Amino acid sequence: MEHFVQVAEGVSLWVESRGPEKAPAVLLIMGSTASGLFWPDALVDLLARRYRVIRYDHRDTGASTWDFDRVPYSATRMAEDALAILDALGIARAHVVGLSLGGFLAQWLSVTHPARLLSATVIGAPALEGAPARAGLPARAPIDPGLFEFWSHMFDPRGLDEQVEWRVENWRRLNGHVIPFDADEFRALERRVIAHAGRHDTSTAHARADPSGMARGAELPQVTVPTLVIAAPEDPTHPASNARFLAETLPRSTLVSIEGMGHALPRAIVPPLAAALLRHFDTARHD
Repeated sequence: MEHFVQVAEGVSLWVESRGPEKAPAVLLIMGSTASGLFWPDALVDLLARRYRVIRYDHRDTGASTWDFDRVPYSATRMAEDALAILDALGIARAHVVGLSLGGFLAQWLSVTHPARLLSATVIGAPALEGAPARAGLPARAPIDPGLFEFWSHMFDPRGLDEQVEWRVENWRRLNGHVIPFDADEFRALERRVIAHAGRHDTSTAHARADPSGMARGAELPQVTVPTLVIAAPEDPTHPASNARFLAETLPRSTLVSIEGMGHALPRAIVPPLAAALLRHFDTARHD
């Protein structure tokens, strides 16, 4: 079921819900500039056999409202949007799964609104800024400079076909070197996302959103939410050492490494990722 949730005056977010309406909820939070459709349908369907699975488009992505210049917002407001979606759907608590930026938002929600979370899962994100240091284990390993240089062209104006190919190349770089990269899979996905959004440009809004309120890392050692931390050995943006640091910082964490995983979600990743998530959800329910 698809609908829109108003989170501010004149600002609505596209939301999709699948699975039994009375089942425990799973809220999937995608990364920066990314539509909720980047959560694979196959993953959503596997989870939706037993859970009510919700994915959505952040502001300035997909079919949600694009209007940052009129209604600017912070990164913490993006996290609050997730709560607004749960409120609109009448959901008191949910398993929250965040990828990349979504992983930061899931941590922030664990710190600030733990009563709303049945559990949290962090994928492809380091600990929030301010987390206490740990001997011999850096909080954040550096991102490859070549990837940073490539990203410096993210917002360059391009025609439709050129934009699709730039994004496919971005996914190739994020995929890693173990799982074979299927360009056609991601090309079809990007065209679907562009059709969903009705536009092919990438908004600069998330790059301009104030991140300062996210610096709550000092509070992570007090988080009581059961948290799954996914280590992705092939992730060029947030390597496995970031996941180990976060798992050691959170007192109720489980660290799971998924072989060959990068910062993308190709078909091959869906079965092991779904299995890890379902184990975590089931354990959290009885914890």
